[in-house]
Amino acid sequence: MAEARERDGERTYLCIDLKTFYASVECIDRGLDPFLTKLVVADPTRGDTTICLAISPAMKALGVRNRCRIFEIPRGIEYIKAMPRMRRYMEVSARIYGIYLRYVSPDDIHPYSIDECFIDATPYLKLYDIDARSFAEKLMSEVRRDTGVCATAGIGPNLFLAKVALDITAKHVADNIGVLDEESFRAQIWPHRPITDIWGIGPGIAARLAKYHVYDLMGVAALDEQILYREFGVNAEYLIDHAFGHEPTTIAEIQAYRPAASSYVNGQVLPCNYTFEEAHTVLKEMIDASVLELVGRGQVTNHISLSVGYAAGAGGAATGDGPASPSRANPGDVFVGEHGKRRLGPKGYGHAGGSRKLAGFTNSYRKLMAAFDELWSERVSKDVPIRRMSVGLGNLVPEEFATIDLFTDVAADEREHDLQRAVLAVKGKFGKNALLRGMSLTEKATARERNEQVGGHHA
Repeated sequence: MAEARERDGERTYLCIDLKTFYASVECIDRGLDPFLTKLVVADPTRGDTTICLAISPAMKALGVRNRCRIFEIPRGIEYIKAMPRMRRYMEVSARIYGIYLRYVSPDDIHPYSIDECFIDATPYLKLYDIDARSFAEKLMSEVRRDTGVCATAGIGPNLFLAKVALDITAKHVADNIGVLDEESFRAQIWPHRPITDIWGIGPGIAARLAKYHVYDLMGVAALDEQILYREFGVNAEYLIDHAFGHEPTTIAEIQAYRPAASSYVNGQVLPCNYTFEEAHTVLKEMIDASVLELVGRGQVTNHISLSVGYAAGAGGAATGDGPASPSRANPGDVFVGEHGKRRLGPKGYGHAGGSRKLAGFTNSYRKLMAAFDELWSERVSKDVPIRRMSVGLGNLVPEEFATIDLFTDVAADEREHDLQRAVLAVKGKFGKNALLRGMSLTEKATARERNEQVGGHHA
């Protein structure tokens, strides 16, 4: 059977997810059963509004939503609150990846996230004389035996169907293994709602489809393609393909892909509401870190972007008198998905920011900071508290493309570059906090704490 599938060009993919991964690791490290233990992974130092990174199955059984906020957990539930330990989760994830490598070549594995991966199982079904479900069961049982972590799996003839089988179908079967082909996809997934449960369809796309009274993939399949192309441009191709259960991309193509251009984005959620001046200190820290990243990569940029998210429920009014006025989210906007509903209140400001192309390519802190300062003063409101920030550097190219013109102080640029490399060398040997700018010692600075984190959380 497997030989026939390979001959006809049909492939078999697995998508394996580690069930409530962070919470499971915390339970197992404590010698507790994740299915019986009420545990939440969240940083208590960030207050009751912080998002729970994971909850144990026992919490889900009580109706608590994954990725809820602490204050949303019913008061009557007693539970263990575990501080996130990202380095530990990475260790366990690497160990589990090693289990997969016992049976599958790295060429046939695509790690999708720390707790999820795709596997092209096609050649291994014949090699081990095994069917897809049994192969998935084998991998899942070995993960459970060696680490204690439970896994779920989806099986399909392409990456999309395997992912949808994992996300939707696997939740409704006893063995936690969902299976879809194009026929069962139409029968089971076409009418499924909410549409945001479908891989790749977020609240924004769902809202745009709702304008045409489309709330499921059956509706997408029935909608005039010209309408989809008019609404989504070339991205309509993904919607149309997925509406019919098609996905041409393979793991081999993913691994072979090399982007024509690259970029770097540095973002963070601030621990509390920051004033314009306090957030500007953080901006300088972020530019400093981003520049060191560029120098370490041996790259330069000629395009910058800035995004600032204002605090929810911030007071004041958007006057519309200039670009510094904050943009407002539409009051009453509702986002629906697996994590429940989110309604934006009438005072929920949106964001500010913008982008700019520079006159030349550079990785100079002095030049980039000056450009970001212009964006900051032009686009960010001085009167609205700030809670989120991100900076982006685009069109990254090798350092040899750095721009030199008649106004360039070559000697100054070389001194700055030599200093940056020296800073990188010290940080590489003694840690990121071995050398800090004076601003990072001020009260509202965040660099010291972030240097000790992994992925924005405690390591």
